[in-house]
Amino acid sequence: MLLRSVPRLFSGRVPRLLAGLLVCLLACVLPPLLAGCSSTDTAGETARGTDSAAAPAPSWAAGMDTVRAAELPAEARRTLALIDTGGPFPYAKDGSVFGNFERELPRHERGHYHEYTVRTPGERDRGARRIVTGRDGEVYYTDDHYNSFRAVLR
Repeated sequence: MLLRSVPRLFSGRVPRLLAGLLVCLLACVLPPLLAGCSSTDTAGETARGTDSAAAPAPSWAAGMDTVRAAELPAEARRTLALIDTGGPFPYAKDGSVFGNFERELPRHERGHYHEYTVRTPGERDRGARRIVTGRDGEVYYTDDHYNSFRAVLR
């Protein structure tokens, strides 16, 4: 008896009702699932200086291009490690006061910033790469001898 009623169950309104429920279910469930599978690299966007909710830049880096410490050249990461441990530094000028004469960084009193050389392979002198730190924990990287800086996100 039950087998004879099965064909009648799927005729008429029932398939349309099931189809409608399926569409509603997919409309409610699918968008959040797809949002979690996005191929956009928001962490990379933050590192390049664009806005991202994943890792907001600190207030001292507002309006600046940013770079994650892990994305810096290996020599810059080594310099950061030396700064974190207090040295010893390979260059005599490392740790000296950075005057910010180019005014590329936010203005502060003299002595707020200190500079450290980032070794450049193939260069015989100090090269153009530097890390500049601020008294309040700021870290900046330049690879063009102070013409531009990126805030380092750690």
